[in-house]
Amino acid sequence: MAFFRPRVSREAEVRYHADQEISKSLPELLEMARQAEETLQQLRAAGADEFELREAGIALDKALTEALRAAEAGQRATFGVKAYDDRIARRKAKATPAGAMWTAEVDRLRTLREANRMWGIPRVPRPVPVAH
Repeated sequence: MAFFRPRVSREAEVRYHADQEISKSLPELLEMARQAEETLQQLRAAGADEFELREAGIALDKALTEALRAAEAGQRATFGVKAYDDRIARRKAKATPAGAMWTAEVDRLRTLREANRMWGIPRVPRPVPVAH
């Protein structure tokens, strides 16, 4: 007796393979984020002005965003190709050890990025326009 086994959509397969390729760059992106964070800390220790700190904070934000995107791609790829089309498969995959590890990494990077956005990028005061 043959059982019908639904295949995943072609779009899900394409996204799965794309996510696998994107996630391969995660170690390099994490290293870039670490270097950007180190630069920001060195500038703070040296007493740099707000403009330099702002530029370094924005560079760290960009590096963390790229690393987060790669980690999210790795998370989706770890969940498997079925998880792209089926939310139940996604929930089940999240409960596996590999899924939980990727979920924790994504949450960690998201927390670092949000903390940097809140406290790491100084707001440079802008001059108030004078009404004539």
